[in-house]
Amino acid sequence: MENLIISVGRQLGSGGCEIAKLLAEEFHCKFYDKELINLAAERSGFNPKIFERNDESHGRLKSIIGAFSGRMGRIGGTLYSNSISPESLFLVQSKVIQQAADQSSCVFVGRCADYILRDSPRMFSIFITANDDDRIKTVAERLGCDSATAAKYIEKKEDERASYYDYYTSKKWGASQSYNLCINSSMLGIERTAQTIAKIIRDVYGMER
Repeated sequence: MENLIISVGRQLGSGGCEIAKLLAEEFHCKFYDKELINLAAERSGFNPKIFERNDESHGRLKSIIGAFSGRMGRIGGTLYSNSISPESLFLVQSKVIQQAADQSSCVFVGRCADYILRDSPRMFSIFITANDDDRIKTVAERLGCDSATAAKYIEKKEDERASYYDYYTSKKWGASQSYNLCINSSMLGIERTAQTIAKIIRDVYGMER
């Protein structure tokens, strides 16, 4: 049977990462979020800081200092030279995502995995939203800041995510037509939202518990 691939896009503060982890546990999938940064760096020879600083952000590279670890990087048979661009970082990460999906069932958080793996027979894409007040409260608690600062942070980070997703996929980040399912986690909470999504996935693919 083909590997089950679940791609989770999310608004900041929506609990999307927590929901993705619960789905990975439910379906016994490997979970990939920030782990992709280290994998991409390891397999390419690029410094992990380059991926971190440009994670889900498209545009001029934020830093190229220390981009290489002192050697040429090789991944998927492709040799990378001293030329580095947002597109080359995306290519490296895309190959890592594809390789992971080929090896086992996976849950991916963001990073255009739904587009990269769009031809996978059992790829289910989800977008997690939440009410603005809930998201601001969550981010404020996480960052230890006031609501106004949290709201500005959310706006900035989501602008970056949207630009990244829209550029590489030619789709629109957060738009319902870009995903198999969009759901508001404020309605049911984190655990019940994950349970609801799991039930839908089982129904779609005829999977039993």
